[in-house]
Amino acid sequence: MTDRDVQRAKVYAAEAFVRAIFDTAAQQDSRVVEFFGTELTLPPEAKFSSVQSVRRYVDQVLALPAVAERWPVSPVAVRARRGLTAASYERAGAVPTIAVPERETRWALRELVVLHEIAHHLCPDAKHGPAFTGTLCDLAAAVMGPEAGYLLRVVYAKDGVAVE
Repeated sequence: MTDRDVQRAKVYAAEAFVRAIFDTAAQQDSRVVEFFGTELTLPPEAKFSSVQSVRRYVDQVLALPAVAERWPVSPVAVRARRGLTAASYERAGAVPTIAVPERETRWALRELVVLHEIAHHLCPDAKHGPAFTGTLCDLAAAVMGPEAGYLLRVVYAKDGVAVE
């Protein structure tokens, strides 16, 4: 019997809200947002044009000293995914793989989605539990800036998502 991924739906909903905040800031051409009574200046979020650019980004993130020192892990492959509904992290073969949809929709070719999948690589057995969400918050803070990590933590708390 496997453990249920009890936080999965809440994590996805919280992260969709965070992405919407980033999208709104980008559409308004202003990085300053009011967030629960606090003014935050959001970092720009990287958008990718191809699976190859995601692959380069993943390699660069894993090579960052702040990441490599805290989470020493093996490399991860990146490939195109046939389906359009989700990005995923797979540990089925010899090399763990991040799969992102590339055709018809590019919603997954954005930094917050790719960092989510990298967090699965850094914390592979945690599903979407507190260790995973804590890893994603810390990873976003290390890569994008402390505001991104803070935003994730607050939205997770608002949505009842446990974070280590």
